[in-house]
Amino acid sequence: MLYLGIDQHRSQLTVNLRSKDGTVLLQRQVSTKWEKIRAFFADLTERAAGEGGFMAIVEVCGMNPWLIDMLQEYGCREIVVTQPEHKSKKKTDRRDAAFLSNLLWLNRQRLAGGQRAPGMRRINLPGPEEAENRQLTTLRKVLTEKRTAVLNALHRILRKHNLEQERPTKLFQTKKVRKWLGEMPLGEIDRLEVDQLLLQWEMLNKHLESVDAKILVRAEADARARLLQSMPGIGLYSALAISSRIGDIERFRHPDSLANYWGLTPGCNNSGLATKRLGSITKQGSKMVRHLLGQAVVKVLRYDMAMRKWYKQIKKRRGSKIARVAAMRRMATIIWHMVKKNRRYEYANPIKKHQEFEQFSGEPQETM
Repeated sequence: MLYLGIDQHRSQLTVNLRSKDGTVLLQRQVSTKWEKIRAFFADLTERAAGEGGFMAIVEVCGMNPWLIDMLQEYGCREIVVTQPEHKSKKKTDRRDAAFLSNLLWLNRQRLAGGQRAPGMRRINLPGPEEAENRQLTTLRKVLTEKRTAVLNALHRILRKHNLEQERPTKLFQTKKVRKWLGEMPLGEIDRLEVDQLLLQWEMLNKHLESVDAKILVRAEADARARLLQSMPGIGLYSALAISSRIGDIERFRHPDSLANYWGLTPGCNNSGLATKRLGSITKQGSKMVRHLLGQAVVKVLRYDMAMRKWYKQIKKRRGSKIARVAAMRRMATIIWHMVKKNRRYEYANPIKKHQEFEQFSGEPQETM
């Protein structure tokens, strides 16, 4: 078996190939032009035929999909996508490729046996549908951030002339406000900027409408997303985003494993006799899931009396920030139970006027 480490960039790959005894057989750069990269992998496949094939390792990035498809096309026995935990102070492409191939060679027996490799944060590759759902929800997040930037720019111009209190409605995102902004007297440059911002606002609203329509279709077709909507504060977009970032629930043995996967558990810095040196949360998982849980926790604490009581006890001892993160971590463990056991979210004495949160669009499930 040969072991290939790849440091991927836009225009080139830096590769490091090791034999079964760990000897470096090849280290070079390969252009990502199709004829060059195909010639390299054709030669590698022929070279590895007498060695029992080859394994490959690459760091996760947005350019991975085409490379992973090509590795599969040329018969790679196993593809390891990893996320570096620490950045080296002496970083070059050749060193990165050599480090990756050495890491793969050292853990070859564990990987062959399906065991977890120490010092390697392996990425679980999503399926085609999950990958598309992730891309779709990320697109919505980007569009929302762009619209927020446009609205903030409009607010800035209004504050510049002390005009915010004159708007026709209390809410800002209304047709009357847009009409008022288009007709109000302003200086030449301010008028030009406001007109352009109004066009961007209208365009982004149209983009968001089309994306939300696609999210609605996909969320209704996803049984897990429908299940997650029974949790307060989780709508179509949040449910689809969280569902697509769980993957196979069977790989999480315990409820805390999912919270750890999303970076919601505290780091540890024990040494010597100091065995309780816990730090802030690791933040190593999905940033989007942490953001969505941070928004949903407000609704959970408002409408779930048991969760609110538990939160207040921690808040009294440790403060509101730590208590809020603890509630998010507990929500992650609840999501594990919901998905693992296919059960709805159960309220403990919910506020009656907000019973709509108990509605569930899927098939009848057990409660938890």
